[in-house]
Amino acid sequence: MSDFTTRDLHGSSLFKNEDALDTEWLPKNLTYREAQHHGIANCIKPLLQGRNGRNCIISGAPGIGKTAAVRLVLKELEENPDVNAPDVQVLYVNCWQKNTTYKIFIELCDQLGYKFTQNKNTEDLFKIIQNIVNKKSAVFAFDEIDKVEDVDFLYSIFSDIFKKTILMITNHPQWYLTVDERIRSRLLPERIDFKPYTSEEIEGILRQRAEYAFHSGTFEDDAFALLLEKASSKADIRTGLYLLREAGLCADEQVSKKITLAHAERALTKLGEFSIKPEELLSPDAKSILEIVKVQGGKIGDLFKQYQEGGGGGTYKTFQRRVEELSAGGFVETKKVIGGKDGTTTIVTGKHKSLDEY
Repeated sequence: MSDFTTRDLHGSSLFKNEDALDTEWLPKNLTYREAQHHGIANCIKPLLQGRNGRNCIISGAPGIGKTAAVRLVLKELEENPDVNAPDVQVLYVNCWQKNTTYKIFIELCDQLGYKFTQNKNTEDLFKIIQNIVNKKSAVFAFDEIDKVEDVDFLYSIFSDIFKKTILMITNHPQWYLTVDERIRSRLLPERIDFKPYTSEEIEGILRQRAEYAFHSGTFEDDAFALLLEKASSKADIRTGLYLLREAGLCADEQVSKKITLAHAERALTKLGEFSIKPEELLSPDAKSILEIVKVQGGKIGDLFKQYQEGGGGGTYKTFQRRVEELSAGGFVETKKVIGGKDGTTTIVTGKHKSLDEY
């Protein structure tokens, strides 16, 4: 008996455009983020008039549209025929991996088309960037900037690039308070905050994405409602997109004409496999904390003691920050518990263990 069906051979599927469920896919308009979109664009607009742009910190919890809003503005700047911006260079760096000045400068050289970076030090690399960009102007977008180990690149860009806008995207706005005063006193960034989506907004976005991704009438109401409930509880659009895709794949696998409640329930069982970032990209310290949580989750204070006993050298504040990063990346789950004999504490669990057990 063949594993391949007529549906496979002729390309019939419930999906119309599966890419629309990818976290990197951009719709034409970012619903419910129009004000933030305009705010980011306004920081860039002076560059179109031959003037220096304005800098900006874009902050908010994970999965609520920060990166998408920035990328949509940058895409519009590059592609919109009504925007005549041939002299504005658009540069985007995710600092999760490119977390040092040297790595960032290597990445910027690559995006600027300069490939001969071997055997060049940090100063040499910046001179190359400076020579190219100062013939034009540039938007520098640094995503997850709170992951950087040093901020020398910000000082160099601000001091020696003539016309620029620096966009700094972070889940932790308090990060900026740790930046050297000599940089903060010069950057003077505006701040654009992204508030969490409401349940109604999450529903609107997921319905819109489902319309892009699936043929009309694909979802049964109770199936969509179940996935929406889980996505709303996480307040993270990325979780919702993952569940929509998994439910669709399950229905396709069974050659179903609809996505049913059973398909949605099966998608929920796969949520433990979902993470925003690949585990291999974690820092050694974050990996060691993740291993502790995988063995046995629990109260964050108890986990910190295990971390110290295992040779971890970070402070409690750093440990909390690493746990927040793991939670934002989808590797662990956290739940704040108020009251009880220990007062307010945070429960941390691996994806395999329910928070409700604590």
